Amino acid sequence: MTPLLTLRDVVVEFPAVSGIKALLTPPEKRRVRALDGVSLDVQAGETLAVVGESGSGKTTLARAINGLVPLAGGQVTFDGLALHERPDWHTVRRRVAMMFQDPVGSLSPRKTVRDLVLEPFVIHGIKLADRQAKAVQLLADAGLGPDFLNRYPHQLSGGQARRVGVARALALTPTLVLADEPTAGLDVSVQGEILNLMNRIKTDHGLTTLIITHNLNILRHIADRIAVMYLGRIVEVGPVERLLTAPAHPYTRALMAANPEPDPTARRERIVLKGETPALNARPTGCEFHPRCPIARPDCATRVPLLEPATTGGRVACHYPLTKEPAPA
Repeated sequence: MTPLLTLRDVVVEFPAVSGIKALLTPPEKRRVRALDGVSLDVQAGETLAVVGESGSGKTTLARAINGLVPLAGGQVTFDGLALHERPDWHTVRRRVAMMFQDPVGSLSPRKTVRDLVLEPFVIHGIKLADRQAKAVQLLADAGLGPDFLNRYPHQLSGGQARRVGVARALALTPTLVLADEPTAGLDVSVQGEILNLMNRIKTDHGLTTLIITHNLNILRHIADRIAVMYLGRIVEVGPVERLLTAPAHPYTRALMAANPEPDPTARRERIVLKGETPALNARPTGCEFHPRCPIARPDCATRVPLLEPATTGGRVACHYPLTKEPAPA
């Protein structure tokens, strides 16, 4: 089966220095790689969750797919269309919608909710026979009543603003939705409502979804597969249940062990990583996780691991992948 979305060796760079300082800096240190050789496949109809620490490149990945940051290398293909070849983004974005991390900040404070949910039709020059009826329908699909039409963003709660963002993202019936932290900053009860809403919409509209999240507790409820990022690279990808219960990469295991446990009586083995996450402009040699890895061996500092099939059913970039128990050092 041909994937709906394919990424191959995607690279995104940002300036590390500017102005006169850039002229005095060696060329190889003038830019920093936020994404370094990311390869992923997303099948039609699935939900892929991208997880990792802050600064691992998750949001940059979503923005690179949607053309909001330029590629420095690699290929992105969406439904047979080469997005790395500078396509007509006006057309592409009718099929690839984006839900931004800040639900209120992503809404214009000068527009009413009615204008916000109808804005995609204006941008793409689509005429509506009944604008009022369409706005009411979009809000109803997102779980909001018509009494919200004349409100402004500052009059909305975080959950209500998120629902408006969902309504706006789905206005043009896209094929792929890129959702950046859809539950960030919301109460637990509201998080559940948003997750149920997204699951229902995915089923009703047959959407393919790429979700970026720090909230590991939601993964079982919404994701089919998980991709784990570290320093702008994919270190593990696989089915959600296998990755949560038997991760193959030490970083994934540490990430899952650090997740808060809702049950106050539960006891979980914590894995304490050494040191801090390295800076992007000072990447370690070999496996970039080796300075913090609890089971690193000498050759981990010299050999770069490739993303290869793992016994857990996914793929892992580790020379000594885990099974159920950590391998001996």
